[in-house]
Amino acid sequence: MPLRQRSTLTQYLIEERRRFPDSKGEFNALILDVALACKAIARAVAMGELGGLYGDHAAQEGGAINVQGETQKKLDVLSNELFIRVNEWAGHLAGMASEEMTDPYQIPGKFPRGKYLLVFDPLDGSSNIDVNVSVGSIFSILRAPQDAIDSGRDLVESDFLQAGATQLAAGYALYGPTTMLVLTVGNGVSAFTLEPNLGEFMLTHSNLQVPADTQEFAINASNSRFWEPPIKRYVDECLAGKSGERGKDFNMRWIASMVAEAHRILMRGGVFMYPRDTKDPSKPGRLRLLYEANPIGMIMEQAGGRASTGREPMLSVTPTGLHQRIGLVFGSKNEVERIERYHSEPATREIDNPLFAERTLFRA
Repeated sequence: MPLRQRSTLTQYLIEERRRFPDSKGEFNALILDVALACKAIARAVAMGELGGLYGDHAAQEGGAINVQGETQKKLDVLSNELFIRVNEWAGHLAGMASEEMTDPYQIPGKFPRGKYLLVFDPLDGSSNIDVNVSVGSIFSILRAPQDAIDSGRDLVESDFLQAGATQLAAGYALYGPTTMLVLTVGNGVSAFTLEPNLGEFMLTHSNLQVPADTQEFAINASNSRFWEPPIKRYVDECLAGKSGERGKDFNMRWIASMVAEAHRILMRGGVFMYPRDTKDPSKPGRLRLLYEANPIGMIMEQAGGRASTGREPMLSVTPTGLHQRIGLVFGSKNEVERIERYHSEPATREIDNPLFAERTLFRA
């Protein structure tokens, strides 16, 4: 389609706003501010080593370990700062929360306060930065509690602890061969590609749909010894291919960048698994519920896919902490539902084989 016939992100949001005649435009303005932050991050990522932004963040500049106990990259810190500075001043937000900050971010008193909350992972997959693999940003927009809006009080952690089903919008930016913004405002999923000469996100994919069936799955197979039986069963069936119970061959993918994994699945189907396992019993999963699992879950559900913990729908989980971790399975609906079914079925006892008895080849 010629460029002149494509909608910009601004035009798209205006069309969406017309569904709500009483809307005043703050919501659209907030999304455009988020998009601006993503453009700035895209430029920093594209500069790579030329911008002096590869490598770990120096401890003397504010600490190289974030609240997650993870080593911060220089681009992690810059991306977080860009999200804050671009979004704090316009009067749309009551507060923000980020993977890189221990506590909620309070809007400075010199700026007006709004009625929305922004939660975000400023740079997902940052372990891939130094090897030039696609990374991204993930964000979610929630409504602030009414009493916080009315009183202007400082926000507390509990204000952000809203189930994923309450999200007003969710999206991610992918910094790859092209920069893309994928967005849902509760009316399907659309994708926009950054036109570098104009500096505009142009609508390139409308009403994206995740195929219900797939022959691709993504999981970190190095953790297989820690998987729970339902996940091990599912992966074993995929690996068995045509000769196994599924009767078809599967391909396995693993990028270690959830934005990149989600984008591939959104475009052509697949299932992503980062399930709860026994590797670290103190963590009921590795991904963060509020600013990773929930926004990706909303996008998948809006595109006809499914997102789950394996045991329950992801968007129905009530958060208990700002940085709560959780297991996540998302993608093609029929595959995710199969994994959920395996979790709900009673555990089957493994068939005894006398050749592998603990003590002897002989049984009574």
